[in-house]
Amino acid sequence: MSIALKQVFNKDKTFRPKRKFEPGTQRFELHKRAQASLNSGVDLKAAVQLPSGEDQNDWVAVHVVDFFNRINLIYGTICEFCTEQTCPVMSGGPKYEYRWQDDLKYKKPTALPAPQYMNLLMDWIEVQINNEDIFPTCVGIPFPRNFLQICKKILCRLFRVFVHVYIHHFDRVIVMGAEAHVNTCYKHFYYFVTEMNLIDRKELEPLKEMTSRMCH
Repeated sequence: MSIALKQVFNKDKTFRPKRKFEPGTQRFELHKRAQASLNSGVDLKAAVQLPSGEDQNDWVAVHVVDFFNRINLIYGTICEFCTEQTCPVMSGGPKYEYRWQDDLKYKKPTALPAPQYMNLLMDWIEVQINNEDIFPTCVGIPFPRNFLQICKKILCRLFRVFVHVYIHHFDRVIVMGAEAHVNTCYKHFYYFVTEMNLIDRKELEPLKEMTSRMCH
């Protein structure tokens, strides 16, 4: 990792405080295991598979929080170049435009500049991962019945951050020497959501060609 990149990723550029897993809990152990496999340079395809005997919801919860933190950080490194002037719409090239809807202020899908979309998205995810009724931290408290549906929506929207960064801001990623880091994060994300069947194939279309080259 280049020195410049170390500085970028050591400055805590995430917009928000990270959700931590309590040491000693089952989820903390899973988090450590997921981190260790990522850091050891092992086969990412194998690393995302549900460990035998582990609960699927626990495994998904750990990864959703981890991806939120990582993708937040990636966007944080280029956000000063993603402005209402450079990115007046949240898009992934000319064919894909993403509109924001949250059933609160934006009850209908609304076209927004990319930075505004990103802020709303990160807030929307953060509220959910910090909600004990959705992401319980205490052992023994069950996940809600619709937990996987909630995670599918979170992951689908996080994927759009990759789409926007790769298509509109990858030149900045390269200048900062962060290409390998972002690519590894993307591969990890892609293998996980496809292994666990958490994202609709049509959502993956915007990065299909790049993905076929990068993820064999």
